Amino acid sequence: MTMLRKTWHKRLFAVLAVALVGVLVAWYFVLPRLRPHVFAGAVIQSNQRAPRLELEAAGGESVRMSEFVGKVVVVYFGYTYCPDICPATLNKLARSIEMLGDKAADVQVMMVSIDPARDTPDLLEDYVTHFHPDFLGVTGDEQTVNRVATLYGVYYEPSDGTSATGYTIDHTSTVILVDRSGHLKLVLPFEGTAEQIAADIEYFL
Repeated sequence: MTMLRKTWHKRLFAVLAVALVGVLVAWYFVLPRLRPHVFAGAVIQSNQRAPRLELEAAGGESVRMSEFVGKVVVVYFGYTYCPDICPATLNKLARSIEMLGDKAADVQVMMVSIDPARDTPDLLEDYVTHFHPDFLGVTGDEQTVNRVATLYGVYYEPSDGTSATGYTIDHTSTVILVDRSGHLKLVLPFEGTAEQIAADIEYFL
């Protein structure tokens, strides 16, 4: 083999190596971005604005949904005496927020209490910030909470508990996602993982 042919083969090998690296980069970094996002939750097809919400947070602060335009808002209806579903959901949401890193600054997780008789705003704050310091807990009188829950399609019904726990509340366990412009976009099931929830939130960021 002549020197010229050896040089040509080396150049061809170098070009093929660069091309292979380019293909691998595209495979791992570019192509996944071009694929349509597969949501873990149910997409709300209509361009419906999130229902008006005016409830009370700790310290008597009034909270309105309109205050969070520009952020993705994750709304969950639960209560502090919930023995299982609520803490499990808030734990998952906390892990999801951690996964978002710096992007989490543009997300607000809010728990609306469906147990205003026991959940004071201050108690709610202590409860939700136990899971994440940026979580917000809000409530109102029974009539207001019932109206807001109905507007968001959330069902809840008190049921007998034990003398030790008091009454419990059967309730819808889904999480509702509102986009930056204040539109309802997604209903996330309780079965969704923290990774799936984080991916769905990130899509709207």
